[in-house]
Amino acid sequence: MLAFLAACDYADRPLSPSPLVDDFWHAFLLHTKAYAEFCQQRFGRFLHHQPGFLDKDEHGGGKALRALTADSITLAGYEIDMEFWPELDVADCSQCHANCSDSPNHPK
Repeated sequence: MLAFLAACDYADRPLSPSPLVDDFWHAFLLHTKAYAEFCQQRFGRFLHHQPGFLDKDEHGGGKALRALTADSITLAGYEIDMEFWPELDVADCSQCHANCSDSPNHPK
């Protein structure tokens, strides 16, 4: 979560946390004074949590946005811990019926 926040400060575009990272961010936000002090000391400003859906055409779909976020974390000088970003290992979904769990070709 801290690497994600550093990437948000570093990036010039909106980023998207993984669901697990978002849970940790929410927990930190509940301690508003500590969160505000952390942001001020680390980034010189408050990093706002602005939930919502980003326009797919402008920002890419979920997987593209998560890949951009992962790249931004790396560019900010951190390593990606796949335990907190498991969806980065997931294939792009399509209706190709390539034996995915919802494919008619998948054994039940």
